[in-house]
Amino acid sequence: MKKTLYASWLLGAAMLTSPAIAEQKETVRFGVEGAYPPFSYTQQDGTLAGFDIDLAHALCQEMAVKCKLVAQDWDGIIPGLLARKYDAIIAAMAITDERKRVIDFTDKYSRVPNRFVMPADSAFEIKAENLKDKKIGVQRATTHDKYLTDNYGEDLRIIRYGSTDEAYLDLRSGRVDAVFSDVLAIQEGFMKRAGGEDFVMQGPLVTDSRWFGEGSGIAVRKQDTRLKERLNQAILALRQNGEYQKINARYFDFDIYGE
Repeated sequence: MKKTLYASWLLGAAMLTSPAIAEQKETVRFGVEGAYPPFSYTQQDGTLAGFDIDLAHALCQEMAVKCKLVAQDWDGIIPGLLARKYDAIIAAMAITDERKRVIDFTDKYSRVPNRFVMPADSAFEIKAENLKDKKIGVQRATTHDKYLTDNYGEDLRIIRYGSTDEAYLDLRSGRVDAVFSDVLAIQEGFMKRAGGEDFVMQGPLVTDSRWFGEGSGIAVRKQDTRLKERLNQAILALRQNGEYQKINARYFDFDIYGE
């Protein structure tokens, strides 16, 4: 009789505690920009979408954790990570030596070249000697910003914006002569949209690792080595099981992973 009562008590206790146990499932919080299509963008209903967003959800599923997305303006995205507003950043962020001084990165998950976009009827070519006093738009505090500053800072007027969408607005209105960004963001986030058909990309495809690193990786705090290891394993697993390629195909007609 005692055994029966004890067994019943255990069963009841398990039923009472199992929901609480389920709720204790680990959550990984990703900082995202939400203003850099096709990698991440905010839809009309306020929800986040894009390659980085889908990849974040797939990584969480692979790691068997809950996924939480935290929208953050680009200027504050690394400070937000260091302040523990989220656990990792997935925002098409280039892996660079400068950034690695303060944060760490997973292995790359994409690599995209960079280029200038300008009106199709522009009277100048993108060459160093032609950029004197030209106004070039760029997203503030990005690798694109640093590349322009280091290579053309004395020859052109760099106009910095909080997002590339703001830069594109000024390009359409003629307030800047060109915008410098990655080719996919330009193509998908500007040229394929209404009003972008009168613009072209020009100049060399820029991939210099000194500024653009080894590709884009997921940023983590330096001390979070376990999370970095788990994310690396998840990226590899998604590449091997084909889930990465399915996400890739939703947004691009070529392998965004690169060589």
